[in-house]
Amino acid sequence: MVSVWEFLRGERGAFDSGVQNKVTLTKSQPQHAITGSAATTGYLYVNLHWTARSADRAASARGALRRLFDPRILRPMEPTSNQGQQVNVDLDLACMYELTDGTRGVVQPLGKYFGDLQHPPYIKLSGDDVYGAPSGETMYVNLEKKDQFRRLLIFVYIYDDTPAFDRTHATLTIVPQSGPRIEISLDERAPQARSCAVVLIENAGDGQLTVRREVRYVHGFQSDLDRLYGFGMQWQRGYKTPSAPGSGGAE
Repeated sequence: MVSVWEFLRGERGAFDSGVQNKVTLTKSQPQHAITGSAATTGYLYVNLHWTARSADRAASARGALRRLFDPRILRPMEPTSNQGQQVNVDLDLACMYELTDGTRGVVQPLGKYFGDLQHPPYIKLSGDDVYGAPSGETMYVNLEKKDQFRRLLIFVYIYDDTPAFDRTHATLTIVPQSGPRIEISLDERAPQARSCAVVLIENAGDGQLTVRREVRYVHGFQSDLDRLYGFGMQWQRGYKTPSAPGSGGAE
């Protein structure tokens, strides 16, 4: 079996050699349970990886029928300098959490809330990948502290002034210490959405964690997801600049 470290280094193809090594959550099969030692030992790795669609392919997909009936299609095409140009997309991996003592908060790049593995919330974000590097963005969850968790909402949002989800091919992968990895594709097109609740992880209280696919798109940001899932936190606008003060989220 391929190690987690090989996965994080980008050797994703090695995981595809055996179907038993992967569980894909879909609308028809939205839930999976992490049980046994996999639910209580080591770290749970949550990885977001994406690639950007080229601008011309995105435009051509929207206008295919219109061009089909356009008489100018018979004319020679004029060369363009931006054909095939990649569109930069800045997706951010984040997590709203609720602990058993009632503590609620967020781990996210905005405001530099990167979390902590040895102290509450026992969740840590590795950093902020701006353009979708091969390793993507990775979050770690300390399962040695599983009993402290009530629920974790893993979500993805698009920072200001960047294209929407219909310009990306994004996949969220959850890798426990043992057992199959869990994949959720953000494959539903939501051109106006700015955020997406991807998966909800809950402590079932019987030695297992339940992982449920959500993939719910909203046009707003963290505060809108908060209202949708009832975390009840207060939010203010945040900025991705080193000199800006930390904040709870983007409104």
